Amino acid sequence: MDGLIEDVGFQGTGCAISRASASMMTQSIKGQSVEKAQEIFGAFHHMITEPGAELDLDTLGDLETLSGVNEYPTRIKCAILAWHTMKAALSGESEVTTE
Repeated sequence: MDGLIEDVGFQGTGCAISRASASMMTQSIKGQSVEKAQEIFGAFHHMITEPGAELDLDTLGDLETLSGVNEYPTRIKCAILAWHTMKAALSGESEVTTE
């Protein structure tokens, strides 16, 4: 898969963190290359799952506002579910896991 991500969206219900993360994800990857979207995924996943880790603010941009989620372990999956779905879709995978 190459080229740019021309359009992206999501439909779903969930907690505020899940919806906010999904919405911000769509804004951050629209118009980006698949490679850049995967880079953004990596930076976001690192930020959310590794408390105290150095952040790649150039890649994250506004996504940095969700960095505090990593202080609440029960909310981490809320924040990363849409991201794992996006990663799976870009990789052509039919199943998604946050593990």
